[in-house]
Amino acid sequence: MLRKKIRLGDLLLERGLITDEQMQTALQTQKDTGYKLGQQLVELGYVTEDAILRELSEQLQVPWVDPNDYDVDPDVAEKLPENYARRFQALVLEETKDDYLVAMADPSDLIAYDEINRLLPKPVRVAVAREAVLRELINLTYRRSEEIQSIAEEIGQEIDTEDDIDISTLPVGEGGANAPVVRLLQSLFEDAVQVGASDIHIEPEEKALRIRFRRDGILQEQIIRQRSIHSAMVSLLKIMAGLNITERRLPQDGRFQARVQERSIDVRLSTLPLQAGEGIVMRLLDQTEGVTNLDGTGMPAEMLQRFRKLIHMPYGMVLVTGPTGSGKSTTLYGALSELNSSEVKIITAEDPVEYRLSRVNQIQIHEDIGLTFARILRTALRQDPDIVMVGEMRDEETADMGMRAAITGHLVFSTLHTNDAVSSANRLIDMGVKPYMLAAALRAVIAQRLLRRICPYCREAYTPDEHERAWFGSVLKEDLDSLQLYRGRGCASCSQTGYSGRIGVFELLELNAEMVSALGRGDQSGFIAACHAEPSYEPMSQVALRYAREGITTLAEVFRVLGEPDESLEASTPQADEAASASPEPAVGADDTEQVEGNSEEDDDGLAEPEEPSERAQ
Repeated sequence: MLRKKIRLGDLLLERGLITDEQMQTALQTQKDTGYKLGQQLVELGYVTEDAILRELSEQLQVPWVDPNDYDVDPDVAEKLPENYARRFQALVLEETKDDYLVAMADPSDLIAYDEINRLLPKPVRVAVAREAVLRELINLTYRRSEEIQSIAEEIGQEIDTEDDIDISTLPVGEGGANAPVVRLLQSLFEDAVQVGASDIHIEPEEKALRIRFRRDGILQEQIIRQRSIHSAMVSLLKIMAGLNITERRLPQDGRFQARVQERSIDVRLSTLPLQAGEGIVMRLLDQTEGVTNLDGTGMPAEMLQRFRKLIHMPYGMVLVTGPTGSGKSTTLYGALSELNSSEVKIITAEDPVEYRLSRVNQIQIHEDIGLTFARILRTALRQDPDIVMVGEMRDEETADMGMRAAITGHLVFSTLHTNDAVSSANRLIDMGVKPYMLAAALRAVIAQRLLRRICPYCREAYTPDEHERAWFGSVLKEDLDSLQLYRGRGCASCSQTGYSGRIGVFELLELNAEMVSALGRGDQSGFIAACHAEPSYEPMSQVALRYAREGITTLAEVFRVLGEPDESLEASTPQADEAASASPEPAVGADDTEQVEGNSEEDDDGLAEPEEPSERAQ
C-alpha cells in the first residue's frame, strides 16, 4: 500500500473532512508559509491532526502508534542518520530480527520511504505518529553525549597539561570550526538546546570535569574524564564573552549571542574561582520566540484579570517576588509588552537586559563604574517616563527612590527576593523603607514559583495514602473520600523523569484600606492579619495543592518547591508570619548583595518626602 501515491487533499475531500473552498484556501496560504498541505490545514483549523493520521493509517493500512510507548534504543535509532531523521520526521522505534519499525509523520511521502529503506540494512515496517511527538523524541534520542565525550578524548590526547595550549590563538569564527574545543562547545550548546535546557554548568574537579544541564529546574549531569580540557574551554568561552582570559582569581560576568540550530540564543556567562579551577555557568535565553505575553504565563484567568487591572493604573508600585529562576522576569516582560505603545514612555534598569523590547528605553547596570539601580532611577525620573521598571529592589536607596517615583505619578514595577507576597512589606521595612512611604506607594505584590508538569504521555492515577489525604483535607478543607492523585511513571518523551515542562503557581495580594492603614502605622502583625483576612488572597500552597489534585503536577513536586506540608501550612498562617516578622531574616538570593551607591553629590531628584504618614485613597 505504501507504493500507492496518496494525495492527502483528495483523500480528505473524499471523506468529507474538508470542503473544496477550504482546500483552495489552504493551497493559496501554503504558497506563503511553505507548510505541507496537512500542516497548513491543521494550522487553519479546518481539520485536526488526529483526523489526518486516522485517515492515513486506514488508507495506507499502517498502524497509528504513540512513540512514547516504545523504549527507544539510541543505538538502534541512530542507524538512521540524524539529518535524515529530522528531514523526514522519522524515528526507528525498534529492531526485530527481520525488520525495523519506523514511525513517520507522513508515511505517504514515497521519497522519504524509499530513502529510509535505502539507508537501513533491513526492511522497513512503517507506522504513523504525531509530528510534535516525533520531533521531541528525535531531540532526546540524538543527544550529543557521545559526541561530547569523543571530542573531549580527542582534545585530552592533544593537551598534556592545562598550560600547554594558548587558546587565545584559536579563531572563534568560521575559520576555527574544526578546532576540537570549538566543536566541543558547539556540541554542548546543540545538546542543551535540543533538550530545552535553561543553563549549562561547567564544574572542574581534581580528576574530572562535570557538565550539567538544568532542564525544567532539575540538573542532569555528564562526567568528562579529560580534566585537561577545562582550561581551553574556559579561555575560549571568555573570549566569546569579551572577558579577561588572564584573570582567574576574580569572578567575571559577560554575555554573547549564539546561533544554534536556527535559533538565536542569548548566553549570559558567569565565572567563579573554585578550588579546582574556574567554574562557569551559562544561562541560555532563547530569543527566537520573543517575549511571553501575560496569557502565556499560566496565571489563572481570574487572577490575570485582576493583574491586568493593576498594571493599567496611572501610578503606584507593583512588586513581583520569588527566588532566582522563578519566572519573575517573564511576568514583568509580559506586563511591559502589554503596556508598550507609542503613547507611553517606558524606562527600565536591568541587570542584565534579557529581552530587547522595541520602543522601551532599556539600561544595563554597570556597578563597576557606579551605574547602579539607584543612580539610573534618579536620572530616569528626569526623562519624563510614564512607567519605570527596576530590575530588583536591592538596597535602601533603590527602594526609597522607587517609592518616591510611585507616589509622584509614575507606575513602577520591580522584583524582590522573598518567600511569599505577605512578607514583602516586612522585607522592605527591614531594608530601611519608611512605613508611611511604603503604605503610600505599594499597590500590589504577586509571588510566584515554577512547578514541573506531569508528563502527559505517561501520567497515571494513584490512590494517596492517609498522610497525604490528611494534608489535603487540612489545607483545602474539602471532602476527600474519593481523592485521586497523579504521577508520571517515566517514558522516553520525559527521559524517564515523569515530568515535562513547567507551570507557574502564583499568589496575588492587592492592598486594601485596612492593610494600608496597618502599614502606615508600622504595625507589621496587623498588616499580616489583614492580608490573611482578605477574601481574594489565596496562598501559593493552596493553589499548588489544587494543581496536584487536578493532575497538573505531583504532590512530591509541590513539596520540593514549596517545602514540606507542615512548613507550607505554617508559613500561610498569621501566627507564623507574625513570628517571622519579630525576627526578620532577609531572603537569600543570587543577587542579594550590597550595591555600590551612586554619586551622593548628584543633584536632588526634586521629589519631596511626605511630611507625615498619609493613607492612600481607595
